[in-house]
Amino acid sequence: MKVIELVKQFEKFAPKNIAVDGDPIGLQIGSLNQDVHKIMTTLDVRPEVVDEAINNQVDFIFSHHPLMFRPAKNLDLSNPQNSMYAKIIEHHITVYSAHTNLDNAVDGMNDWLADSLQLKDTKGLVYQTKMNNHEYFMGRIGMLSNTMTVYEFAEFCKKQFNISGLRLISNTPDKLVNKVAILGGDGGKFFNIAKNKGADVYVTGDVYYHVGHDMLASDFSVVDPGHHIESICKPYLAVMFRKWAKQLNWNVEVIESDINTDPFTFI
Repeated sequence: MKVIELVKQFEKFAPKNIAVDGDPIGLQIGSLNQDVHKIMTTLDVRPEVVDEAINNQVDFIFSHHPLMFRPAKNLDLSNPQNSMYAKIIEHHITVYSAHTNLDNAVDGMNDWLADSLQLKDTKGLVYQTKMNNHEYFMGRIGMLSNTMTVYEFAEFCKKQFNISGLRLISNTPDKLVNKVAILGGDGGKFFNIAKNKGADVYVTGDVYYHVGHDMLASDFSVVDPGHHIESICKPYLAVMFRKWAKQLNWNVEVIESDINTDPFTFI
């Protein structure tokens, strides 16, 4: 199969125009006309992930986070990022990234995260756009299967996301939680939307220090489990691609990256 075949199928599921304006999604390096024999799904494209792809004879990396958030100012190969680009090209690997379009897609990233917390009756959180009479939202809000306190919910998040630690922002850790909002990645700036929609607690990553103070001043509880919980995309994407391969008779193998790309270690 060709890269373009998978891209066309994926963009039916998560169209480019539901992404946030300016998000550098899509083809990152390579050619849409390249033949594909082995796909690897990953959250991030880092040097160790590229080495993993090379060792596994992968010719197509599909990532959630864009490979090229910022344009290269030069091609000095002493720069690790530039060296990684060169290695990708040298080994004829095509890289494609789906970021906020995957976040906003129906049954995409934020639905996967909501499912991890066993939320019911979920609805969209932050309105993004309307296309073909369908409204797309970033984040989800829904009901917990079982009532628990804010502190118990934070412990539940640790278990469900398989993480060793998180940050809890709350004046009322004993308050009962029924309604939960979640937005993967860096969603601190949307906390007022979550609160105004009736969430008892909001789950998002990368909360800034001063935003944390604003959350406390608003008497709103927030659980920050980090950005890396979005690695949930690796198995979900792999399952989806294998399903399409079977349906569309693609002769392609799909694997998931085994590399943990979380830059933080809790000690």
